[in-house]
Amino acid sequence: METVETTFILNYTQEQYNKAREYVEDMKKHPKRVYWIGKEGKADEELIISHIAHKILSGFYNNYDPSFAKRQILDMKSMKTR
Repeated sequence: METVETTFILNYTQEQYNKAREYVEDMKKHPKRVYWIGKEGKADEELIISHIAHKILSGFYNNYDPSFAKRQILDMKSMKTR
């Protein structure tokens, strides 16, 4: 299986940021959830931004709307890795 490393530059709204912050705050109340696997020790801001990126990118994968994608994905660089 081949591997590709991709870097995205995403644009997000204040509403998306607030929803992600609320989600992270809720997850803090449930330290045993699967959500925390691999996220131990990360700062709140990193968790919030990661959640925004995940929601944006998975939303495009599941329900692709080209006009929405054009507004939120500002740049993408990909390269093949070993």
